[in-house]
Amino acid sequence: MKIKFLFGLSLVLAVFGSSASAKNLAGSKPNIIIVITDDQGMGDLSCMGNTLVKTPHIDKFYEGATRLTDFQVSPTCAPTRAALMSGRAPFKNGVTHTILQRERMALDTYTFPQALQSAGYTTGLFGKWHLGDEPEYLPQSRGFDEVLMHGAGGIGQEKYGDFPANSENTYFDNVLLHNDTVVKTKGFCTDIFFDAGLSWIKQQHEAKNPYFAYIALNAPHGPFIAPEKYKKRFLELGCSKDAAGRLGMIENIDDNFGRMMSKLEEWNALENTIVIFMTDNGAVGKGSTKEIPYFNAGLRGGKNSPFEGGTHVPFFIQWKGKLPQGVDIQALTAHLDIYPTFVELAGAELPTKMQKLEGRSLLPLFENPDTEWADRELFIHCGRWPEGKREDFKYKKCAVRTQQWRLDNNKELFDISKDPGETNNVAAEFPEVVDRLRKSYDQWWESTKPLMINEGLPMIKPEDQPFKHRYDKQLKESGIPEWAPTPF
Repeated sequence: MKIKFLFGLSLVLAVFGSSASAKNLAGSKPNIIIVITDDQGMGDLSCMGNTLVKTPHIDKFYEGATRLTDFQVSPTCAPTRAALMSGRAPFKNGVTHTILQRERMALDTYTFPQALQSAGYTTGLFGKWHLGDEPEYLPQSRGFDEVLMHGAGGIGQEKYGDFPANSENTYFDNVLLHNDTVVKTKGFCTDIFFDAGLSWIKQQHEAKNPYFAYIALNAPHGPFIAPEKYKKRFLELGCSKDAAGRLGMIENIDDNFGRMMSKLEEWNALENTIVIFMTDNGAVGKGSTKEIPYFNAGLRGGKNSPFEGGTHVPFFIQWKGKLPQGVDIQALTAHLDIYPTFVELAGAELPTKMQKLEGRSLLPLFENPDTEWADRELFIHCGRWPEGKREDFKYKKCAVRTQQWRLDNNKELFDISKDPGETNNVAAEFPEVVDRLRKSYDQWWESTKPLMINEGLPMIKPEDQPFKHRYDKQLKESGIPEWAPTPF
C-alpha cells in the first residue's frame, strides 16, 4: 500500500477473496465503531512508511483491513465532523470555521446518529464533538444517547469554550461533560476516552443492543502533551519537545487501539461489528529528528491547506468474515459517504424533509472493490476568512478533486493519478479541464452561500461560554463529582 500510495475536504472532502461473504450487506445492522483522531496525517503511521513512529497495532489492523486509498476529508476539524454527521458539505451546515460560532452545525440537520437511533441503535460519543456547545447543539440533542466530551475544539481551549479548569493540567485529569453532568476524571485524556468507550461498548454487547460508538479523540492535536513513558524514546532520539509529545500521543493512541481490538476479540464481538480507523484532516508537521526528516507520505501541504496533504487521510475498515482483508479500494471516496453507507447498512428510514445527502453509499465498493464507480467532483475550501471577507477568499485555499485531477486555488492543475505529490502543474496543457472545474466550483460556491447561516456572529467572550456557565452553576449548586467508567 505505501509503495502504491507514494507513487501510485474544508470540503464545503491482495487479491479479493470470495465476494459472496460481502454480498447483501444492506439492512444487516452491524454494530459500528469509528475511531477518528485529530490532526493525524497520512504519514503518521508506520504502515504508511514512517520510520520514526511505531504503530504496530494499527499496522496489524491495516494489514487485515479493506483500505480506501483515496479518502478525502476537510482540511480542518469541525468541517470534517459536520460532513460526517450530515452527509453534506460542511459549508451547507453553516460550518465555515473552527471558532467564532462558525463551528456550530445547523440545527435543521438530521444527523447520522439520529438516523441510526431510528433504526434501533444505541449511540455513544467519547471525546471531541466540536459542532457547538450550547445545549441545543450538543451531541445529546443531535442523536447520541451516551456522551463524554470536552468543549470547543480541544481540551484546554478555554478562550473558545472548553472548561477553564482544563487549562491547569491540559490532557490530564480533565473536567468533562458526561451526559448532563460536569465530572472530574483521572488520567490521560486518550486513555479515558477509550476506557469510557470500551466500558459502554461492553454494556451494549452484553445487552445485545445494536450500537454506534464514536471514539473521537482530541489527540494528537496540540498542545503536544503525552505521558512521560511515551515521550522518552523520542526525546532520546533527539526530537524536539513538541515532536516528542506529538509522536508520543500517536503511540499512545496505537496502544489504546490495540487494547480495544483485543477486548472486542475477547468478547467475541467482532463478527457483527464494523471497526473503522480514520483521521479528520492532515497533519501539522511535527515529528522529526536531525537524522529522520518529517514524513508526510509524499503529499503536499498539511492541516488547513487545500492540498492533498490537508485532505487525503487514512481510512481502514474491518468487519470480520464480511469484508476482505488486505484489499485496497482506489475509488475517490469522502467523509460525505459515511452517512449514506451506514444508513443503508442499518436499514434506517430517513424523513421526507431533511438535508439533501451529497455522499454515496460505499456498499457497492465493499461488496466488490472492482465495481464501476462513477467519477465525481469534490469541493474543498479551508474557510476561516475574516469577518466580512468571504468573497475575497472565494479562490483562496480552495480545490476541486476528481478521480484524476486536482485544481488548486483556481489556477494550479495536477494529475493526481500520476502526481499525488502535486509537483507538476499541468494547467497550461489542459485548459479545458481547468475551465470545466472552475465552472463547477463557481456553481458550487454560489449554492453554499445561502446556507452559511453562522456568518457575522460575534465571538463569545471566554467568561460567557456555555461550558463555563454550566461548570460554575453546578459547582455552586452540587459540586463537581469524580467520575470513572465502569470497569470492563
